[in-house]
Amino acid sequence: MSADDIAERLAALSEELGDLALDRLREAAASAGDEGGPDPALVAQERRLTRARRAVDKAAAILRGTPPDGDD
Repeated sequence: MSADDIAERLAALSEELGDLALDRLREAAASAGDEGGPDPALVAQERRLTRARRAVDKAAAILRGTPPDGDD
């Protein structure tokens, strides 16, 4: 297995993490209703998933030898 193969697997994981984060955002929006704000637990989950996705994207970029997007 090569570094490019692993980078491709990481790219697929990044997409899955993005899908999960979007699902959490939708759930949080639906939970807001008339109660006021969204469910804080769902918002926290979305943030963790987004952070994980950024880390996976950075790892894939490093393996490909390209500069990662962003500064974080």
